Amino acid sequence: MPFTHNFEKDHSLNTASDAAERMIEDEPYYEPAGGEIEVFTAAYRNQLPVLLKGPTGCGKTRFIHYMSWVLHRPLVTVACHDDLTAADLVGRYLVRGGETQWLDGPLTHAVRTGAICYLDEIVEARKDTSVVIHPLCDDRRILPIDKLGQLLRVPAEFCLVVSYNPGYQSVLKDLKQSTRQRFVALEFNYPDTEHEQKIVATESGVEAETARRLVKFGIHTRNLKGSGLDEGASTRLLVNAAKLITNGIAPPLACDTAVGHALTDDPEILHAIHELAAAVF
Repeated sequence: MPFTHNFEKDHSLNTASDAAERMIEDEPYYEPAGGEIEVFTAAYRNQLPVLLKGPTGCGKTRFIHYMSWVLHRPLVTVACHDDLTAADLVGRYLVRGGETQWLDGPLTHAVRTGAICYLDEIVEARKDTSVVIHPLCDDRRILPIDKLGQLLRVPAEFCLVVSYNPGYQSVLKDLKQSTRQRFVALEFNYPDTEHEQKIVATESGVEAETARRLVKFGIHTRNLKGSGLDEGASTRLLVNAAKLITNGIAPPLACDTAVGHALTDDPEILHAIHELAAAVF
């Protein structure tokens, strides 16, 4: 069983949500799309931070789980959000039982233990997070902890990985050039048809023909991007629909509930997605 550690949260201070350290014991299922495994491995060996960019549900998180297993390093994941500050990542003093104690944040914990630290959707965090990220991403390889008066030297085993979805970002929420040029960037997209069919079938257990139709349906929804949808059906959503189908849910209903309603609340777009599913199945 993998070891899991939930970092303690102080709900009065808007801390990071449920960051956890994991040792990935069993090989995660992952279908390579190109040379991303080799590039990530080379970046890790050269102590270079990595930026993953691509649409929601295309396999970025699964890829990091896979690379954590390949490299035999623990993985610390932080889901970034609007209230996430630099202090949430680094740590803070808390009062416990009348005593003031220091509590490491997930980034500091990852540095101390030589883990892979994955900041998911980094652009959602507050801008002050760049203050602590930048020194980790250049030749300094240090983590300043101002409140302790410390400069942590980063061990060779530590790796910083961040991700974001360029399709969702506005001018106000985008990575600054001063940040993104510190990273080796890997671009992800939805798999090609053959690989996506294999992923859907393997992850859900549906028959190959059903997987083929689901992927065809997913491609149709992606063609609606910009015509009522911000994003089409991700591979993750297609897997969810397939899992419903394997449990006896009719394919059109599975597509409605696992895909349509997950993408939009617009009645007209929902009707269009339903018609697409009915036509495919």
